[in-house]
Amino acid sequence: MTFYNNVEGFRRIDALGAEGKDFFFLISFDRNQILAEPLDQLPGNLLFRLEEWSNEPEESPKPSKKQKKPIRTYPPDYADYLNAFESVIEEIRRGNTYLLNLTFPSRIEAETSLVEIYRAAQAPYKLHLPGVFTCFSPEKFITIRQRNLYTYPMKGTIDALLPGAKERILKDPKETAEHVMITDLMRNDLNRVSRNVRVTRFRYLDKIPAGKKRLYQVSSEVTGELEEGWRSRIGSILAEITPAGSVSGTPKRKTLEIIEKTETYERGFYTGVFGVCKGDELRSAVLIRYLEKGANGLVYKSGGGITLDSDPELEYQELVDKIYLPF
Repeated sequence: MTFYNNVEGFRRIDALGAEGKDFFFLISFDRNQILAEPLDQLPGNLLFRLEEWSNEPEESPKPSKKQKKPIRTYPPDYADYLNAFESVIEEIRRGNTYLLNLTFPSRIEAETSLVEIYRAAQAPYKLHLPGVFTCFSPEKFITIRQRNLYTYPMKGTIDALLPGAKERILKDPKETAEHVMITDLMRNDLNRVSRNVRVTRFRYLDKIPAGKKRLYQVSSEVTGELEEGWRSRIGSILAEITPAGSVSGTPKRKTLEIIEKTETYERGFYTGVFGVCKGDELRSAVLIRYLEKGANGLVYKSGGGITLDSDPELEYQELVDKIYLPF
């Protein structure tokens, strides 16, 4: 597998699209690692699923039924999180950002492997990059069907078993404000690459599995129209709208600068995007619910959006709650 930088990588995606080939792409959060290959040239141990699109073997090994021991998690110290959180709040007060997705890595211990986690996950969007990471994501990025472009910003999460969970998440003013900002950001992003952009669904709920729990996630749908010949510009389109607004913040350029100086680690592929283009359709997803192979075991990366109204203890707990395996 050859990884390209942000210039060569997006050009390669454009070229594969123009050639009419069915292809796979993977873009890191900082966009400096881009993989783009025809589907028939992907390594057999790179596995993906985008709803019913998948390259998984028909006789894929079943997840082990052996009882798994509970995972042990080592999230960041709250004091370290609070220090980063307060730095973000100060940037918000200065008007440099309005919403920033703050993330941290957490070391975990589990008697399993990355590929076993991939096989066990029931998520609609999954990716296993052998020896590097596994992702089981609930979040779409963009979808293209013929000339219609769709994106689905996802902001707002709550335990589905909490009393009145639906009403609580939909009426929460902080969550509402955060979702409005991200939806507006994605609408602006789509305006850069398409026309007749509009919000076609606003703040609808999906119930997703989260280990032994179920979560409600709040999403919206934003739609635009592309010009003829969009396949030859897929790389250029992705260059304009990555990284995803839901995992960066708004305004995007300045917020990315703040993330770089505030977070104490490299996100790598976490919160990047991956996808497949087949014929006149493209599907892609955001790389969240993500584990990678670290120097001392597995590392789970997670976080959440910070606004001026955010409570640091609740935001820290959200970061911790998102650490789970699909067993």
